[in-house]
Amino acid sequence: MENLRYPVGRYTVPDVITPDTIRQWIDTIEALPAKLRAAVEPLTDEQLNTTYRPDGWTLRQVVHHVVDSHVNSFVRFKWALTEDKPTIKAYNEKRWAELADYEQTPIAISLNLLDYLHQRWVILLRSLSDDDLETEFVHPDSGPSNLKKLVGLYAWHSEHHLAHITTTVVREGW
Repeated sequence: MENLRYPVGRYTVPDVITPDTIRQWIDTIEALPAKLRAAVEPLTDEQLNTTYRPDGWTLRQVVHHVVDSHVNSFVRFKWALTEDKPTIKAYNEKRWAELADYEQTPIAISLNLLDYLHQRWVILLRSLSDDDLETEFVHPDSGPSNLKKLVGLYAWHSEHHLAHITTTVVREGW
């Protein structure tokens, strides 16, 4: 079950985060929209309604979740960059995935939104100095962190959910 839930492993913050590490993470974030689109566009509605693990989200919900999560992250970066150590807003991912828009919105809408969101986000990320990346914020559940770690988390998040889809496709033989 752990492999189904965390197909690329759990996120761990490296002991040392170099500028090259940051560049690689940003490249991963930049590549996600095209990779996600390539993974899901060939799928039928029935396949999109398949869960990636027992009691997990459907592939459709995963697509919509990635967009919602990355929109929230983009806003969190802006809060951290424009406010003094802000406490960011958390949200209930599970409850968001149960809302009607996750079922009724065509995935093409979320894929298009992700394309444009990531274009803006990557411009912002590539503009950040080393000092900017040290900017701190507080997550109400996990406590203090900084933007450097958040870049890594969302690079992992990109690969994590992409792997939910690609491993399901392989496992189901689609």
